[in-house]
Amino acid sequence: MVLWVFGYGSLVYNFGFDYDEKVVGFIKGHKRVFDLACIDHRGTPEHPARTCTLEAGEGEICWGAAFCVKGGPEKERLAMEYLERRECEYDLKTSVDFYREDDPHKPAVTGVLVFTSTPCKISNKYYLGPAPLEDMARQIATATGPCGNNRDYLFKLEKALAEIGHEDDMVIELANEVRSVLARIERPKEKLSLSTGISDTSRISLKAAHLPSPLHLIGGPLPEAIAMDS
Repeated sequence: MVLWVFGYGSLVYNFGFDYDEKVVGFIKGHKRVFDLACIDHRGTPEHPARTCTLEAGEGEICWGAAFCVKGGPEKERLAMEYLERRECEYDLKTSVDFYREDDPHKPAVTGVLVFTSTPCKISNKYYLGPAPLEDMARQIATATGPCGNNRDYLFKLEKALAEIGHEDDMVIELANEVRSVLARIERPKEKLSLSTGISDTSRISLKAAHLPSPLHLIGGPLPEAIAMDS
């Protein structure tokens, strides 16, 4: 038996399991959305990250990569155990047809596994649902968890899709909005630094300038001011 898994989020650039073949292609009837909460990798329960899931839609396609795992039941079992731990926030396993660019009408592989989520906030506690672009960007710009921050998840996906030659307009738009949010967050810090006219390095230098000369310390007690700073 051969296992095929379709990756459309972080699996595209960070697969994390042993596979035998990787094929770039797409699935039909779905689009990539950032509507799923992540509370244990790129976010926390108090400040969840936004990660990808799939939304059904007539005429939609989603580009990504399909991974093939061969080599017997044990290798497949290990891959599935890893994926189920990693994709624990996805409550559905869906079987889809996978297409390649050179033949977009005939499936290259059938029965490809893809992890998705129920789009219902009542039955699926991880489903966040859609939100205005700026709200999503603000959440992604500021969320962080044990595996890193949310914005890197998005930026790496943006880069990975560009590298396989199939950029996603929604991913690009969201990533650019996150950059705008980050710029606005950093701007007050820059203004504060400019208003004081003193950099952190300058403060250190000024502080050091008030220290007594080493010659004054020879044979004498340590001045109180230095003892408090140490």
